[in-house]
Amino acid sequence: ILNHVLIGADQEYSAFRIGMVQFGTTEFRLTPHIDNLEVANSFAITNCFCSQFSRGVYAIFGFYDKKSVNTITSFCETLHVSFITPSFPADGLNQFVLQMRPDIKGPLISLVEYYKWEKFAYLYDSDRGLSTLQAVLDTAAERKWQVTAINVGNLKDEWKDEAYRSLFQDLENKKERRVILDCEQDKVKDIMEQVNDVLKTHYSTRGFVDGDLSKIQYGGANVSGFQIVDFDDPLVAKFDQRWEALEEKEYPGADSRIRYTSALTYDAVQVMTEAFRFLHKQRIDISRRGNNGDCLANPAVPWAQGVEIERALKQVRVDGLTGNIQFDQYGRRVNYTVNVMELKNSGPVKIGYWNEMDKMAVTKSDLFPNDTMGMENKTVVVTTILEAPYVMLKKNAELFTDNERYEGYCVDLAAEIAKHCGFKYQLRIVADGKYGARDAETKIWNGMVGELVYGKADIAVAPLTITLVREEVIDFSKPFMSLGISIMIKKPQKSKPGVFSFLDPLAYEIWMCIVFAYIGVSVVLFLVSRFSPYEWHTEEFEDGQLGPSESTNEFGIFNSLWFSLGAFMQQGCDISPRSLSGRIVGGVWWFFTLIIISSYTANLAAFLTVERMVSPIESAEDLAKQTEIAYGTLDAGSTKEFFRRSKIALFDKMWQYMKSAEPSVFVKNTVEGVLRVRKSKGKYAYLLESTMNEYIEQRKPCDTMKVGGNLDSKGYGIATPKGSALRTPVNLAVLKLSEQGILDKLKNKWWYDKGECGAKDSGSKVSHCRERECVCVSGRARMCMCVCMKTCEYTVSVWAIPSISRLCVCVCVCVCVCVCVCCVCVCVCVCVCVCVCVCVFVCSRRK
Repeated sequence: ILNHVLIGADQEYSAFRIGMVQFGTTEFRLTPHIDNLEVANSFAITNCFCSQFSRGVYAIFGFYDKKSVNTITSFCETLHVSFITPSFPADGLNQFVLQMRPDIKGPLISLVEYYKWEKFAYLYDSDRGLSTLQAVLDTAAERKWQVTAINVGNLKDEWKDEAYRSLFQDLENKKERRVILDCEQDKVKDIMEQVNDVLKTHYSTRGFVDGDLSKIQYGGANVSGFQIVDFDDPLVAKFDQRWEALEEKEYPGADSRIRYTSALTYDAVQVMTEAFRFLHKQRIDISRRGNNGDCLANPAVPWAQGVEIERALKQVRVDGLTGNIQFDQYGRRVNYTVNVMELKNSGPVKIGYWNEMDKMAVTKSDLFPNDTMGMENKTVVVTTILEAPYVMLKKNAELFTDNERYEGYCVDLAAEIAKHCGFKYQLRIVADGKYGARDAETKIWNGMVGELVYGKADIAVAPLTITLVREEVIDFSKPFMSLGISIMIKKPQKSKPGVFSFLDPLAYEIWMCIVFAYIGVSVVLFLVSRFSPYEWHTEEFEDGQLGPSESTNEFGIFNSLWFSLGAFMQQGCDISPRSLSGRIVGGVWWFFTLIIISSYTANLAAFLTVERMVSPIESAEDLAKQTEIAYGTLDAGSTKEFFRRSKIALFDKMWQYMKSAEPSVFVKNTVEGVLRVRKSKGKYAYLLESTMNEYIEQRKPCDTMKVGGNLDSKGYGIATPKGSALRTPVNLAVLKLSEQGILDKLKNKWWYDKGECGAKDSGSKVSHCRERECVCVSGRARMCMCVCMKTCEYTVSVWAIPSISRLCVCVCVCVCVCVCVCCVCVCVCVCVCVCVCVCVFVCSRRK
């Protein structure tokens, strides 16, 4: 059982009740004991504290005032009772006091340094502001600032309006137009209303932005401040929905937006719950049965288990409505972030943030006016991503600073944009190395889109794809580059042409039809010649005498085949048909061979001018219908989003495969994807933008290639936050660069001029030479075959010669065959053939 004291206003009490319900647990039950009292009354505080301590409370939650803070902290230190409070941070080292409210000394001094104030007034309303004032004065002594400190806490209510007007009129006369307000929210509103009536040029800063500022929203005063509750955070947005659904009668204050003190109250309940859950898991005995205690005992008896609870509370680390909640050994908030806000006509606008690591980080996303007049000499934060050839670190980057450390297409593009728009810029690499996608569960944007959405950058110059979901949260310029999703595979090995590569220009089915047509025409010609009387004739000798009375026909089956072959090779032969029917058959065959040979010659020319590679994948359809080759995309980006949202059956099928594939086919970055393609031995295809695919194809080791056409059509654009004044000038700059041809020059510079694989034509020329060489080798092989056949003819003709001569012929034939197989040079082959013929002739003469 946990007992609490709650000392605060209505809305804080409602936030406390919501927290008790939200963070309730089945492991143990939190039971609050509530006392409502005036926190400025030290006597009432003492009685209340003693009453609760005697009940045996485990911890106390509540607010305090400058008059009661010392009383509460003294009791807690003496009795070892932890006190959790959203009130202003108390001075000194209080071991048992947990400060939920972050200290704004650091953010305030950083903001003054950023605005380069050297003279300003510091208004505070109570002793609680003295510690912050002291820190400002110490810094002012070092930086030689002129600070005028004014206490406005002692002004009577009936005179306060006139007193404020008189005060600021006096400051105006002294040219004190920069004021820091360190006051409670109600007093800040009263002061700012008077400032709005008196002055139009004051630049005022104050504590955490809260409350209704509509009365001064359209005034002349420039107002800056800090915000501990980020209402753009999904966690806060979810809480806001529940908060707005509450009934105001049951939960007082629920009709207005939650204040930062109420958010701190809600977070305090979460901290206490987590601490007691930790103690419960560790089985630490913190029971107070029979040891309720007496706060007025003399001497005082501290609670023995109080230290255990104090340690557990300080070890809590959670994310709440006020961001990261973490404490140091003295119970003070650490590692927190506060947003820097400026009051615009549209309301408070975030212009940056402060944390202990980065200090002041001003993004200036809305710092520019609506025209280009105020852009000159402004430093714009440009977020980008390390992705070749868009942004790359130089080889000797350590010798340079700032923007000079980078090179690439987008680096040159950012310089051109800045030159046309007239502003200075600072390149900043995105921390998580992602382009930008929204988490399906938390709804938080990551990558460069997240930096624009959450005000950490002013502009994104990177290969950022224009998509609908991104366009809903940021603005894009006109596309500076058009592209589409393409397929990258490992470049297959070049197929080596064989001896019969001359058959490749025509399909094998066509060759079979030609062979059958050749045989068929030859048979038809043979039959026609046999039946036609005009093909039969008697032989006539050279002296004019007729031969035997028996008629002969020249078109036997072999001569018919020889005639058809000669016509097909367009060489002709010594015989020709004499009959009309035979000539018709021959004419039809000549016309057929004319068409076939012309088509073959044309295809052969195209075949020799194209580098032949056997690729297993030629399109997205080929990928989708097989499972041997895996394929994937970048894990967070527009390509993955394209497949996830696509309604096309083919792409939906590919998405179903990718999301269920094991191991995962998604990669963290493009470098990993390319490396996976190169190491997978052709078993992985990477889906990426065509521009990046073309670039990598031109980089060593030149072992990747793009196959098929683009799967879609899209463009890269320069992104700015919603409503940013940079959108129009950047858009005009992109159009101007496109019209001047600078965008094309930049692409040629970084894609092809700096390519490492040579021009595409050079590879084709090498391929042509190799193809012709292979054709020549094929011709030599066929010549060797002819020599072998001729040798066989001679062997048959001399088969009847004596055995010794036959042995000589056989030896010559074997030598001929071996030499022809080994020979590459045509001249050597011819010489060998001549020698063999001579040997055969000699052997035959010995017969």
